[in-house]
Amino acid sequence: MKPRILYTKPSITELEVRYATDAAANGWGDRCYDYIHRFEAAFAAHLGSRFAVATSSCTGALHLGMAALGIGDGDEVILADTNWIASVSPIVHLGATPVFVDIRPDTWCVDPDLIERSITPRTKAILAVHLYGNLCDMDRLLALGERHGIPVIEDAAEAIGSQYYGRRAGSMGRFGAFSFHGTKTITTGEGGMFVTSDADLYERVLTLSNHGRARSQTKQFWPDMVGFKFKMSNVQAAMGCAQLERIDDLVSRKRAIFHAYRDRLSDLPMVRMNPDDGNIVNGAWMPTVVFDKDSAVTRERMQAAFKDENIDARVFFHPLSGLPMFKPEPGNVNAWDIPGRSINLPSFHDMTDGEQDRAVGVVRNLASAKS
Repeated sequence: MKPRILYTKPSITELEVRYATDAAANGWGDRCYDYIHRFEAAFAAHLGSRFAVATSSCTGALHLGMAALGIGDGDEVILADTNWIASVSPIVHLGATPVFVDIRPDTWCVDPDLIERSITPRTKAILAVHLYGNLCDMDRLLALGERHGIPVIEDAAEAIGSQYYGRRAGSMGRFGAFSFHGTKTITTGEGGMFVTSDADLYERVLTLSNHGRARSQTKQFWPDMVGFKFKMSNVQAAMGCAQLERIDDLVSRKRAIFHAYRDRLSDLPMVRMNPDDGNIVNGAWMPTVVFDKDSAVTRERMQAAFKDENIDARVFFHPLSGLPMFKPEPGNVNAWDIPGRSINLPSFHDMTDGEQDRAVGVVRNLASAKS
């Protein structure tokens, strides 16, 4: 059997090992937050944001930010129907109602026109999820938010390295949230980051993230409110510091793999891939192919073809409204249709040309096969 090709895995060097070892050996007592504070400051500077709070996950960062905005019972948050459950679970946990709207057929991100039609007096936020490194139409969304007095939140879990007209993903909304899961371009194993340039929001999140203990509080073990425990560990942050020092190389390698796929599949008229142009830079976390409707290529056929070649390939996210815990919204036609003819291709920093050849070969065989 041919060697297995994973769809993704992290790039870990001696630098990550050295920093993590130092944190494990010496990061205790009065040094227990050293790498956390260093990672937060460096990440905020990288984005061009004023503040950052390291968290246990992107989900935790979203939860903290939404709680700090006061989102709760009776409120509505509008988001695209095509997302992973992590984008919507904080909304549900806070007692608010997710409002699912359709995606655009070109970016697979939320359709601003449909958001505007869905705004009600109960709408408390717009959640812009940058899917697979593809960017939402932030100019439209920010203008909508400004016009209606609604904060725009960026779920940039999959968009490290993506840029929108010179602005980094996650730095444009009221706050942004990032993931450092082991599958992401930058990893701390598990982990995330809340980012904002709003000083008041930052202070509320900082308090909530530490069991409700405000940093101005002088009494020991005296919480000012009931908060959360969504912290990142110092050892994880040490890995994050090392990964962030390598960010340019990690992103450029992701983009090189994506462009190699796109160039080698560009002659197939039935195949589309992630958008990427001069003004919108895709961080290329997850190269994705979408077959045309009339191609007769289905998700199941693609899964079987990649499995036969011993290659991992991820399915496109199912519509959230198609999951059993939510009301079906089949009128979101793109969100319900596109996943049935799409697949995420393997991409990781150390991927070889030969491994990419095998993945390209599967796509080309699917495109040339009879229905």
